[in-house]
Amino acid sequence: MKAANRLRKNNEFRRVYKEGNSMANRLLILYIRKNDLDYNRAGFTVSKKVGKSVVRSKVKRQIRESYRLNDDKVIQGYDLVFVARTGCSEATYKEIESALLHLLGKKKLLSKR
Repeated sequence: MKAANRLRKNNEFRRVYKEGNSMANRLLILYIRKNDLDYNRAGFTVSKKVGKSVVRSKVKRQIRESYRLNDDKVIQGYDLVFVARTGCSEATYKEIESALLHLLGKKKLLSKR
């Protein structure tokens, strides 16, 4: 995933939280907002409730990697923010990837390729 396709600034995250829709499952929360671009921008958040910094970094890397590997399956033109819930600290990579794909599928963002 290119650096240009990431949400990094606080006001970008706040805009997605305020103007977008959300959906959650056991491990992740997905906030989604339509943007006027030809590509998706994604942001990843892990709060201190999940664990200490080492655990939060590991969870964030797992979420980011699962999104990166499935980015080509996602319909373009959205800002996406993935928020890790407390259960992510004990979850495996496959469980996190499954939760991410589940949320994208529920929002009808997966293309039929």
